[in-house]
Amino acid sequence: MPSSEERTLTLLIYLLSFPSAILVPLIIWLIKKNESEFINFHGKAYFNFLISYAIYGIIAWILVLVLIGIILLPILGIMAFVFTILAAIKSYNGEHYRIPLSMRFFG
Repeated sequence: MPSSEERTLTLLIYLLSFPSAILVPLIIWLIKKNESEFINFHGKAYFNFLISYAIYGIIAWILVLVLIGIILLPILGIMAFVFTILAAIKSYNGEHYRIPLSMRFFG
């Protein structure tokens, strides 16, 4: 079971992504990834999620031209919000959680 500090830092990776998206989670992950496998796992999971959903967002914006993107963009936004909250809760509970539809760019 991960320590309380590890669980808190992984929680912060996800929750502080709302105001900062990249900067704060990146700092936490880069500083602590060599000290904790758990933090490294969730840092990778978060950035895999971020890159994947950015790609999906770009595709949805392109699909706005054929109107399907108008439906996809809000769905994608809701999914990103819900999955971020779920990941934060599961990481705080000490679980390894991969966000659905995330491509694995980092290990």
